[in-house]
Amino acid sequence: MLPSRLSKMIVLVDAQNVRRSLWPNLSPERLVELLARWADVEGIDAVAVFDGRAPAAVPGVEIVGTGRESADDWIARRAAELAEPYLLVTSDRELRERAGAGAERVIGGGAFARELTAGQDANFRAKRD
Repeated sequence: MLPSRLSKMIVLVDAQNVRRSLWPNLSPERLVELLARWADVEGIDAVAVFDGRAPAAVPGVEIVGTGRESADDWIARRAAELAEPYLLVTSDRELRERAGAGAERVIGGGAFARELTAGQDANFRAKRD
């Protein structure tokens, strides 16, 4: 379960890690779509960081394509710059060590992916019944 007081909090998302935490993997576009809906409901600032190229921008999520820089390096640098509280979403142990010390909470990629898709599963079941 995610913290209940997410308002005005920044959530740094290791996008490749999260999308590969489910089988079948979430497409980059699907992850961004789900993240945008979640960010809107929670009232938070979400930053989805992709290695290399990023999918198209969507309202409600800052989408970062890191080009030649790794997403891990970008996230670690951004986390070090933040003065405000943030959540880090990744299952990458090295990234947790590099960027997690200042985080209010570190959330695993799989748990976060399941949180994002849980509402979708419930909506599907309701429409089916």
